[in-house]
Amino acid sequence: MKNVKYGKCVKCGKEYPATPDLTTCECGGILDIVYDYAYIKTQLTKEKLAAREDCSMWRYRELLPIEETTENTPLRVGNSPLYEEPRLASELGVKQLWVKDDGQNPTASLKDRASAMAVAKAREAGAKVIACSSTGNAASSLAGNAAAAGLKTYIFVPSRAPKGKVAQLMTFGATVISVEGSYEDTFELSKAAIEKWGWYNRNAAINPYLSEGKKTVSLEIMEQLNWQVPDYLAISVGDGCTIAGVWKGLKDLYAIGFIDKLPRLISAQAEGCCPLNRAISEKKDWYPMEENTLADSIAVGVPRNADKALMAIRESNGIVVNVSDEEIMAAQKLLGRTCGVFGEPAGVTGTAGVKKLCEQGILGKNDTVVSVVTGNGLKDVANAIKACGEPITIPSDMDRLLKAFADKGITVE
Repeated sequence: MKNVKYGKCVKCGKEYPATPDLTTCECGGILDIVYDYAYIKTQLTKEKLAAREDCSMWRYRELLPIEETTENTPLRVGNSPLYEEPRLASELGVKQLWVKDDGQNPTASLKDRASAMAVAKAREAGAKVIACSSTGNAASSLAGNAAAAGLKTYIFVPSRAPKGKVAQLMTFGATVISVEGSYEDTFELSKAAIEKWGWYNRNAAINPYLSEGKKTVSLEIMEQLNWQVPDYLAISVGDGCTIAGVWKGLKDLYAIGFIDKLPRLISAQAEGCCPLNRAISEKKDWYPMEENTLADSIAVGVPRNADKALMAIRESNGIVVNVSDEEIMAAQKLLGRTCGVFGEPAGVTGTAGVKKLCEQGILGKNDTVVSVVTGNGLKDVANAIKACGEPITIPSDMDRLLKAFADKGITVE
């Protein structure tokens, strides 16, 4: 790869050749992919990018760690809409607000970006089988993207994973192992199985290429904003891979001169499982936490990408905000009511964080904000119904309809 120099450990600084099956450093640290920005500047311009017909995440190939000969993966990943939402901005009290609906990816989550990268690198490595552990979205995204590419998958999920996500896995033909225990238990079993059978490892905190796939969401946001940088970018945070990827993409664009400043990150976690935000707030090292939240996709008590995530928050002079399950469910309804965007609990946690920061006066009338919705609400219908309630159920009778409206205080205009 002419655009990539090497992988570098974020802990000890050791460098490794950027082979397709690159994993962690021998010291246990996560690797960061280091690019040759001088070379990239000779290959990519804003004008060249604007002229491309490819609207998938692969339009940014010069900024991705893939060989020139590597084909695009089959599913269309990326090109999710970025909506400007003036009504929601007014209701919250900020100058401008955009919502990036990444739940419109093929398997309905941002994780498709990482899984498409995993499939591309597995092909480069000549692998036939890919495996991972996941709370749900990484699993379904891997199963779908691998199925489209003709690769076999073994997926390990905690038994609490929502049925909608498990249904996706089974439909995509994955071999699914539901593990009785926490996400940490699930991860450890997947790790042992991958080592035993030599499968290609899609686990995001082990495989450094996956954050490079996730970073395409920030590349896309900046291009959709015509390279005008917002003050803040809010994201839901679990194991830390997504926020690390978002920051990497922003730094890449800054390094090649496509943007002239960097936004501050907003790291939103569920207060029932917030080990990374707690570490920032307490100015201490992170330590494990119970997984006590309905936002299953970010319920990670032992984050595997803590180093990169904490670095991203600190480097961006970011803000951390923890939200309750009730605040998450309120944000789910708010996004639906004002924007027509249906996000799952983990997917709307970033927006819940923005709302809370506005209520606290930390964000205000002069601020511009992008909030990323990382997963679609159809992933977890049960909690959506809990948040919004059941429909009016009556016989086909106008008198009963009038009475039901009166009982609920509904005024028909």
